[in-house]
Amino acid sequence: MTDARSILVTGASSGIGRDAALTLKARGWRVFATARKPEDLAVLAEAGLEALYLDYTDEASIHACADAVLATTGGRLDALFNNGAYGQVGAIEDLTTDVLRRQFETNVLGWHTLTRRIVPVMRTQGHGRIVQCSSILGFVAGKYRGAYVSSKFALEGLTDCLRLELAGSGIKVALIEPGPIATRFTQNALANFHATVDVDASLHREEYQSQLARMQGTRRPSRFKLGPEAVTAALLHALESPRPRLRYRVTVLTKAAALMKRLLPARLMDGLIARNS
Repeated sequence: MTDARSILVTGASSGIGRDAALTLKARGWRVFATARKPEDLAVLAEAGLEALYLDYTDEASIHACADAVLATTGGRLDALFNNGAYGQVGAIEDLTTDVLRRQFETNVLGWHTLTRRIVPVMRTQGHGRIVQCSSILGFVAGKYRGAYVSSKFALEGLTDCLRLELAGSGIKVALIEPGPIATRFTQNALANFHATVDVDASLHREEYQSQLARMQGTRRPSRFKLGPEAVTAALLHALESPRPRLRYRVTVLTKAAALMKRLLPARLMDGLIARNS
């Protein structure tokens, strides 16, 4: 195990993180997988992963997790996959500053703390891979997604700067931008929305109710939605290819959105988004 390539995968309790962790383990990687809930950590450990507690909103837990990994590996780490995040839904005028702050603490600031802890390790060993899981909403906006969109836009800018600053260090940095992926992300976002937004008091309540009815009703699965293994395939290339891409756009919708944003005037793009959100 000491000779195996090592990776720290955050947000591994389900979905993208769990699929990535299990696939990497099957490929011979030494996988440190994080989660917040004790029951999720137990499941990860039962699957043969080295499970560690990490909460991006708790800086002490980030440092404790990194310290535990490095103590086990002799101070080395080959790769970091920042993945754990959540989606805050709601019109910007309905979100308190505290709600927005929590979104950034989880989706940006916690990632930054962990990445800063790992970069010196990779500099010392002369190599490493840092892969950030962003989103289609990291480069295209959408109604009622302001908190999540702004956190992912910030992540993309931070990651681009990091990549430029690490050029020549042996550390390669990549972004993965998934579109619709079959995970618990939407269910978790809905639960968080109900806990943080007063629908009845909102000027947007009719639109909220309409969207909630669509989301909670019986809908045919989207033909564009892929399983988490599609993201894992991009991650594997980012980790194992000698020339990883700077960005991996996963799903047809993500690739189409990137093309349209490059080619269409902003007002036309706004119209398309408004009609399809």
